[in-house]
Amino acid sequence: MGELADKRILLGLTGGIAAYKAADLARALIRQGADVQVVMTEAACKFVAPLTLQALTGKPVFTNMWDDRAGNGMPHIELSRDRDLIVVAPATADFIAKLVHGAADDLLATLCIARESRLMIAPAMNRQMWENPATQRNIQQLRDDGIVIEGPNSGDQACGENGMGRMTEPAQMVESIISWFQPKLLAGARILVTAGPTYEPIDAVRGITNLSSGRMGYAVARAAGEAGADVTLVSGRTGLSPPSSASLVSVVTAREMHDAVMSRLPQTDIFIAVAAVADYHVSNRDEHKKKKTKAGLKLEFTENPDILEAAASQNGAPFCVGFAAESRNLEEYAIEKRQRKNIPLLAANLVQDAIGSEDNELVLFDDEGMHRLARSSKLHQARGLIRHITKLYKPSSKPVTAR
Repeated sequence: MGELADKRILLGLTGGIAAYKAADLARALIRQGADVQVVMTEAACKFVAPLTLQALTGKPVFTNMWDDRAGNGMPHIELSRDRDLIVVAPATADFIAKLVHGAADDLLATLCIARESRLMIAPAMNRQMWENPATQRNIQQLRDDGIVIEGPNSGDQACGENGMGRMTEPAQMVESIISWFQPKLLAGARILVTAGPTYEPIDAVRGITNLSSGRMGYAVARAAGEAGADVTLVSGRTGLSPPSSASLVSVVTAREMHDAVMSRLPQTDIFIAVAAVADYHVSNRDEHKKKKTKAGLKLEFTENPDILEAAASQNGAPFCVGFAAESRNLEEYAIEKRQRKNIPLLAANLVQDAIGSEDNELVLFDDEGMHRLARSSKLHQARGLIRHITKLYKPSSKPVTAR
């Protein structure tokens, strides 16, 4: 079953070259289980034939106010009343201006004004049109009105120029729509997440790190954002793009990660330590490249600060969640680690099952015992973790420090 099973989405198309992407978007939404009804403006029909969207969705496409196929002859009312979300992709500069000023001169614009469901738009236009002060004022007004703005992205445009204004790609749109439907269980909570590996230099070109991809930490940051939290992601080096809902703080070494976490702890309600942090750093590191010699290489190590332990031991500490990656004796080591660090929740997995893979199997340990999350994608696991956190977390009355 898809992530959008039983969700009813009205997909609106306006007249821009990016309308061709709407066909892929419609198909992707349906693959996720959504019921998709398409409404097109007259201009959109110049770029994509309504028959194409009808074939993909299995539903008739509506294009004008006077279509008598809708109940009571009022498509601008009937088409939106059973929808959970309206998505306009692409949304042209002209259509955006209509929404701001309440213009109702076609079916899609009138339907959006008469809606009861939430509205998400994906702007798509030439870069000068996007950067025009009038467009920027209109976008800000839509945000103020509670309309969800998805994108745009930067890149090559149909006009031959390059810059902001490209419509968000269908796959990213689907992920954003799935995220929008997630319950906002942590609305207003301030969550700090660490992710990825740390890197400890040996010399100017060599260093010690680990195999962590950062996927689990980034998934947790995304799931926390989906739940309505204000998320800060402190990350070591990865090849991943951070969730759009998170503020990224990039670090390299374990001590840099420690400092980044501790400086933000007073503004944190929930701290989730997912990163694979080096236990030691090289104390005899060289600023220049060490030359190979017959005598070999001798390294000396000094213990790094324990970030999770330091956070959990603070006065007025946030709700702390730890991660443990073990190669054996998972239950024994996880229970011991949770007790030693004195934290309310610890998520554990076997490294051979998780590192480098797209999916995962987590076991959660708390005061009530052990809770298994069946093997699934890391994002699905992260959502399960966030749901479990909401059962345990009780907002504290500690003072909010201005940021």
